[in-house]
Amino acid sequence: MPRTEKRAALACALLGCASAGPAFAQYAEGVSATVEVASDERRRGLSWSDGDPVLRGTVSVPVTEGLSLDGAAVSLWGSDRHDGADAAVDLGATYARQIDGWRLSAEGRYHLFPGASGQGYGEMGVDAGFLIGPASVDLNGSYAPRQSSIGGDNLYLSASVAMAVPGTPFTVSARIGRSSGNVRDPVRAARLRPDGTYWDHGVSVDYLKGRWFAGVRYANSSIDGPGSRHAGASMIGRLGLSL
Repeated sequence: MPRTEKRAALACALLGCASAGPAFAQYAEGVSATVEVASDERRRGLSWSDGDPVLRGTVSVPVTEGLSLDGAAVSLWGSDRHDGADAAVDLGATYARQIDGWRLSAEGRYHLFPGASGQGYGEMGVDAGFLIGPASVDLNGSYAPRQSSIGGDNLYLSASVAMAVPGTPFTVSARIGRSSGNVRDPVRAARLRPDGTYWDHGVSVDYLKGRWFAGVRYANSSIDGPGSRHAGASMIGRLGLSL
């Protein structure tokens, strides 16, 4: 299939994933879905799309109280980081509870990479959030057990804070995270940790009005040397719609 047709087909598939929410809504209340465009797909300080714009869709389907099934798909257009993958598809489940002033959640997720072989990997995570005055604070830990596709295991610890600007539709947030893990295959491990253990950080301003949302995010990492390609300071914009 020619590359332009391949991209068009993938874009249609991603839009289909994002717009699945209304169809599911007649069977389960609280189904949510979004579709958005962004100038980059950057996770934990690393660009997954080689710095190229992406189309992203998400859907969350509640199963029972506190438990939901989640899916997300994002275009990668032949990502070098993921061995030429055309997309990343994240499938998983999240269980969340409110206990006194704490928001607690646990999740399991598997990352698929259509267009590339042997790239998929799974990880699990926990999150604890609480309020300090008008600010929401979240502490997160995610762990990918040892898998050949990532050359070992991977531990990500992060902390974030977000606060709505009073009287406006804007929210300001900041985050810092640390990636580490054991290495069995240095070449494969460089996919998620190109400089070994490293830190990443970012600051975001987001706008929400009705079903529309937009945002601007500054992202950077401590990665230096040959592994710093698509891991340095960057401004990322996004625009989306909740369905």
